Amino acid sequence: MRETTPSILTVSQRRYAWLAFLAIAVQAPIAARLLHDDSWLLSILVGMMLGTLILVDDAQRHQPAADSIE
Repeated sequence: MRETTPSILTVSQRRYAWLAFLAIAVQAPIAARLLHDDSWLLSILVGMMLGTLILVDDAQRHQPAADSIE
């Protein structure tokens, strides 16, 4: 039986993370233009956290599977 490599996100969670990341990438510049305060910076920070999560998950998915010796 072939084991899958461990990762943080499931496939559906990974898709939602990408959708959220892309939505924030579109929303942040628009909010920066329309808002007079700096509250749009929160969107940038959340986008950076989502991007980091996606990168870590991708790195874990591309690691070779560990062979279990019994």
